[in-house]
Amino acid sequence: MKAVAYFESLAIDDPRALQDVELPEPVPGPRDLLVEVRAISVNPVDTKVRRNTQPEAGQPKVLGWDVAGVVVGVGSEVSLFKVGDEVFYAGSIARAGGDSERHLVDERIVGRKPQSLSFAEAAALPLTAITAWELLFERLQLVEGHGAGQQLLIVGAAGGVGSIMLQLARQLTEVSVIATASRPETQAWRVNSARTMSSTIVSRCTPSCSAPVSPASAMSPA
Repeated sequence: MKAVAYFESLAIDDPRALQDVELPEPVPGPRDLLVEVRAISVNPVDTKVRRNTQPEAGQPKVLGWDVAGVVVGVGSEVSLFKVGDEVFYAGSIARAGGDSERHLVDERIVGRKPQSLSFAEAAALPLTAITAWELLFERLQLVEGHGAGQQLLIVGAAGGVGSIMLQLARQLTEVSVIATASRPETQAWRVNSARTMSSTIVSRCTPSCSAPVSPASAMSPA
């Protein structure tokens, strides 16, 4: 099958940094799904692994762990999915990545792709959504349906993790969310989100700014 891999950690502008390769067809283990990859996203982890992890001599290393696709094969002990299911997931960094035509993943870390999302949209979610969820409900120990009277500041709320945190916090808790952004396009996204989710927005301003916080509830929809 076709894949994109690297053989040594080179500067990204080196023509050999990432190469098209042909690899053997993956064979599922007992709990594995064989997924036909329809979309995959690039995350900071891809750049860090490529820069810092040297493959075994002469062996290609495939990156890419946020995947959306269709199950085309299953292992002997698979019970949660079947051939034809549309799935998305953040794969294990200890295994080959999904920058390939087909990919193996343990069914226990896989979810069903939401029907409302395209494959590309679904592939953009796994790692950012998992990170946002763990930050809110495991590290900060927020409780679903609770949090009235508490405030949550999300810096960079239009970024990958921040944008998911904003939506999870507003949909699943009662905390008051304060969201920041700086670029015009991210400010516009944040303002629109604040209007629909009753958040508070913080505009970028100089130290002399006297009123940087404005409640979204006081703003008229466009």
